[in-house]
Amino acid sequence: MTDPIADYLTRIRNAIKAGHKVVKIPASNLKKDITKILYDKGYILSYKYDDDGVQGNIKIALKYHPGSNLSTIKALERISRPGLRKYASVNELPRVLNGLGIAILSTSKGVMTDKEARKEKIGGEVLCYVY
Repeated sequence: MTDPIADYLTRIRNAIKAGHKVVKIPASNLKKDITKILYDKGYILSYKYDDDGVQGNIKIALKYHPGSNLSTIKALERISRPGLRKYASVNELPRVLNGLGIAILSTSKGVMTDKEARKEKIGGEVLCYVY
């Protein structure tokens, strides 16, 4: 697999389109950090790490609006790819839907949202947009 983050986002996107409640994804430290951000910002219901084997898995419970089949995640968009990395300084950090969505960045101080990176006054690699 050449792009594990794109695979992570695609698995979540496909599970939402199929109406699944839970999605199981192979784990890595970066994927765990992204999952924690999605949980903290209210995009997913819960998550759990399973260490059954060398790599382990992440089980993510998807969040839907009450009484409907609409997910809280409207779109997951991969920005920086292995073939074309996208970096942003603190002055160039993107705003997703004028602040309604989040941009997830990989910085020198760890994985964080665009709002947290502005507070820390650091830039980094723009991994994905979530809204």
